[in-house]
Amino acid sequence: MQKLKTHKSISKRVRLTKKKKITIIPGGQSHFNARESGKTTKNKRRTKTLHDTTGKQIKKLMPYSF
Repeated sequence: MQKLKTHKSISKRVRLTKKKKITIIPGGQSHFNARESGKTTKNKRRTKTLHDTTGKQIKKLMPYSF
């Protein structure tokens, strides 16, 4: 049986923290920020923590990272 391969696009977008939480940086944060309000710009700097049910799906795509 072949080895399971890691889904490369997921591995570039998702990080695993020390507490086994999955964080992601959503798209659309790098430019066109001048027209946004200060509150929106500040919120865009933060990473988002994914829900556990979504984490189960991501763990299937990244078998060796967890």
